[in-house]
Amino acid sequence: MYALAVNGSPRKGGNTETLLQEVLGELDNEGWETELLQVGGTDIRGCLACNTCFKNKDNQCSQTKDTFNEIYSKMLRADALILGSPVYFAAVSADLKALIERAGYVAFANDHAFAGKIGAAVVAVRRGGATHTFDTINHMFQMSQMIIPGSTYWNMGFGLQREEVTEDAEGMANMRQLGRTISWLGKAMHPVLGSYPKKGGA
Repeated sequence: MYALAVNGSPRKGGNTETLLQEVLGELDNEGWETELLQVGGTDIRGCLACNTCFKNKDNQCSQTKDTFNEIYSKMLRADALILGSPVYFAAVSADLKALIERAGYVAFANDHAFAGKIGAAVVAVRRGGATHTFDTINHMFQMSQMIIPGSTYWNMGFGLQREEVTEDAEGMANMRQLGRTISWLGKAMHPVLGSYPKKGGA
């Protein structure tokens, strides 16, 4: 099984990355294939609302001058997506928001391509706004018919300077528990991964 973590912070080696690595470490221990990708600080831009993805239905975005399609192809392959963001003005980073807008829309245009995947949000925060940031990421998971695992608390860690989040013992423990929960859920779902019932119901 393959877990993809996406770092929405432009600060490489910062608190968001530290939290994501803590989750991935547990998945590594459980035998998962893991990968961390950087989207923060890149040239990714938001959705143009051109609706080409609905016309072509080829799991591609019409914008090809950034790394979106490369990242999206890995999101399609992943059994679990872990999206991490710092809190900027009480919300997700602009770069992660751009990825959420486009990935969520392209997946929706292609018969809910993320349906049945595991989705987890991870947030690094100095003080306030973490819950709103956490909710924003989870909203994409929910509208994409994904499965959101629980942990011991909301998936947030507190810190400002690089690696300061490691001093948040409860936050770091929560990340490890999140990794174990993702692994357990993935193994429980493994016989049906990729066969989620995308249609039906009211």
